[in-house]
Amino acid sequence: MAAFEGDALVLIPARLAASRLPDKPLATIHGEAMIVHVWRRAVAAGVGPVVVACADAAIAHAIERAGGRALLTDPALPSGSDRIHAALAAVDPDRRHDAVVNVQGDLPTLDPALPGVALAALAAGGADIATLVAPIARSEEADDPNVVKAVVAWPDGPGLGRALWFSRARAPWGEGPLWHHIGLYAYRRAALERFVALPPSPLERRERLEQLRALEAGMTIAVARVDTVPLGVDTPADLERARALLAPAPPST
Repeated sequence: MAAFEGDALVLIPARLAASRLPDKPLATIHGEAMIVHVWRRAVAAGVGPVVVACADAAIAHAIERAGGRALLTDPALPSGSDRIHAALAAVDPDRRHDAVVNVQGDLPTLDPALPGVALAALAAGGADIATLVAPIARSEEADDPNVVKAVVAWPDGPGLGRALWFSRARAPWGEGPLWHHIGLYAYRRAALERFVALPPSPLERRERLEQLRALEAGMTIAVARVDTVPLGVDTPADLERARALLAPAPPST
């Protein structure tokens, strides 16, 4: 897939309120806040400027101390998508950026290549939105509701496809691969503006998956296959896994 030829902006939504791991953006991983690890990897992606759109001054201070840019957004905004939309309007009122990459703030092991893959899928697929999937390799994930499954049409085989459905249940039924959805999105600017203007949809509410709002409204979501799933940190156990994965290599002797 060719690189995206427009101007892209990377936005990382973050807030301290979290039921399972309170204050998780500021959880320390080897001396730095988790949100700083995510910001560094988004910068390393090299696809455009990176801004953390945060609901809390403490997150902004952590990013600014690390040399990054943060923007405070209304804490009452209901979702990460609403947060990045508000940040986009504030950061780029002249509408220079025509694509936005939404990187979740709880992905400290993010492969810096992934934002570029999502943007390339957005360009190649001609879709409103693009996202990523990886094959499910562990059998226990197939029925785990915390692992979102994507049902994808692959016209030319796994590589670049089109999302038909997302579910917390095992889907599709029958023999064949299952696809683990990675919650990283690239939006055309107009598509993001349309998306946040839509009310939550019935299927979105039922599955608790925001991307179903786009599908119910007839928007198209391109899907690119990758082979790495970044660890999403939602619990204390996830945080310990992240610390282990990001542990510095021991000095050579």
